[in-house]
Amino acid sequence: MNDSAEERALAAHADHSANASLSLAEQAAHWVVQLSGDDPAACAVAQQGFDAWKNADPRHAAAAARLQGLISRMQQMRQSETSQRPARAALDAAMAHARPRSRKGKRVAVTAVLLLLALPVWLGLRVFPLDYLLADMHTGTGQWQTRVLDDGTRITLNSNSAVNLRFDRQRRLLQLVQGEILVQVAKDAQRPFVVQTAQGSIRALGTRFVVSREADVTLLNMLESRVSVRTAQQLALRDDNDAAAAVVSAGQRLRITAEALGVLESIDVRSVDDAWKYHQLVVQGQSLAEVLDTLNRYRPGLISYDRSQIANIHVAAVLPLDDIDRALNLLGHSFPQLRMRRLSPYLVRVDAPASP
Repeated sequence: MNDSAEERALAAHADHSANASLSLAEQAAHWVVQLSGDDPAACAVAQQGFDAWKNADPRHAAAAARLQGLISRMQQMRQSETSQRPARAALDAAMAHARPRSRKGKRVAVTAVLLLLALPVWLGLRVFPLDYLLADMHTGTGQWQTRVLDDGTRITLNSNSAVNLRFDRQRRLLQLVQGEILVQVAKDAQRPFVVQTAQGSIRALGTRFVVSREADVTLLNMLESRVSVRTAQQLALRDDNDAAAAVVSAGQRLRITAEALGVLESIDVRSVDDAWKYHQLVVQGQSLAEVLDTLNRYRPGLISYDRSQIANIHVAAVLPLDDIDRALNLLGHSFPQLRMRRLSPYLVRVDAPASP
């Protein structure tokens, strides 16, 4: 074997090892979230699955051993009377062991909880960031959750989504940490309803809309009535001039970045409604990379791809979100130049190798 062949073989082995490690850590991270849910029946099923996963491979058992302290703490918190989310309750419990008036003690306690989350930490928090784990509401991979808030507002969280609720006498603020939500706002003339993301804010009195967070963009789809939108930059400058806000009406879509508002686009409201009703992804000319970004939120593990390699591929399709493997197969049939390799049940590699 010549030097070039040896280098390629070593590189392939290293890539395979990295993929295996990534897959294992991704799986473990998903089990952490499944075991931290609020539904006792779902948690019992997750515990059975977690036990089977541990027994399937010695490497799984080793990863599980590193997680066991965190799992035990989550189970204890679920059995307590606290109404907080288990991860937040674990944080409070850890901090209770430090002197409550000591900043150093709090820092030590927070550090201890962060160590409990290590899978390694860098990967576990990449898959499920701390803000997601500590959110007031969050959904796991492939899960949808609907909740009616105290004011009568109805919100539905899509897969891998998280929100915080900040309601008081003056306002109703919902912070979208990650993912996508469908909001049907209850009218309250005294308290405006605001959805806030890192890119800006969306204000409404009585309306229905969808908000999703992408890499550096917030996407708003209006289904009923109207909202006013401001960027994060406008909020930072305390620009309360109504003329500076964009008004988005039913049947319109707006992309929001921290510095600017995009051009209003038309949408088919019925298609968006059906997509939520039937758990579908309706794609109209989006790049393949954006589509795979979305599908990644619905499939346990990781769909890996090189954005630059597939940058020129655009998709128009209706894809099932309850069966991501089928969605990938549909994309493969539509674009024969794509190669999809299932390296493990939790790792799929998508690329477009050059023709010989």
